[in-house]
Amino acid sequence: MDNLIVCLIEAKDTTTVHSKIVLTSALFFAPSPRTRIAEVRLVGRHPEVYEPCDDSFALVDALLADKAQLEELKPSLCLEVGCGSGYVITSLALILGNCSNSEVQFLATDVSEAAVHTTCSTLAAHHVNAEVVVADLVSGLEKRLDKVVDVLVFNPPYVPTPEHEVGVEGIASAWAGGDRGRMVIDRMLSIIDSLLSSKGIFYLVAVTENNPGEICQVMRCKGFASRIVVQRHTDEESLHVLKFWRVDDPLDQEGPTTPSVSPRTSSLHRTFSQRLARLVSFK
Repeated sequence: MDNLIVCLIEAKDTTTVHSKIVLTSALFFAPSPRTRIAEVRLVGRHPEVYEPCDDSFALVDALLADKAQLEELKPSLCLEVGCGSGYVITSLALILGNCSNSEVQFLATDVSEAAVHTTCSTLAAHHVNAEVVVADLVSGLEKRLDKVVDVLVFNPPYVPTPEHEVGVEGIASAWAGGDRGRMVIDRMLSIIDSLLSSKGIFYLVAVTENNPGEICQVMRCKGFASRIVVQRHTDEESLHVLKFWRVDDPLDQEGPTTPSVSPRTSSLHRTFSQRLARLVSFK
């Protein structure tokens, strides 16, 4: 069978957990041979799945900006949590398509089975291979992913909403983030250390309401340096793509790319969150 994409879907009910394999044939428009990222016209569609929008484009732009570093990293495993339409994981696979490490694996998860099927369609339309799993963040994959993820991307539900809207069925789960839009983000931050490899990089989409400075401070306490890769302002929100990587001294932000603002004295340390929050919201 030609042009088939294999997606692993875990279907759960109240008593059992079982798996099934889904094979989706690429019966769509052929992508341009010069394509470096996913083409929106080839992205799968479903009424309950979030379509590519400004935040998706900002995240992919961040990956493009870091293309040279990502290729130099020679990742073995790339993971997207919350893959939605599949636009980002497909773009990442295309960006790394000529990577010297031909053994790189791509894995994507989403809590929505509709999103998993849609991602499979997007991958197939671009002739890209990835494993796609129904999971709440990385639930059930913890042992497999223990400190082996080299590139992790996450475009979370970040819109501030009432807490009862978080995790509801349907497309609202793609954006409902609870108090300050941080409920799902904070869950993810709590497990990053257990997922990233020693050379791993984590890309996170956030908006001003999420307090990006505080997020960076939380990650700094876990041993991660940070910088802003992309800032983008729309009519509705101020988007920031944050990048995190492990360092021996989290106060030392020197990394393989342009260093970010870093506190160097105790007084600067006390005001780091406030200053960075203002910085990331400044156009």
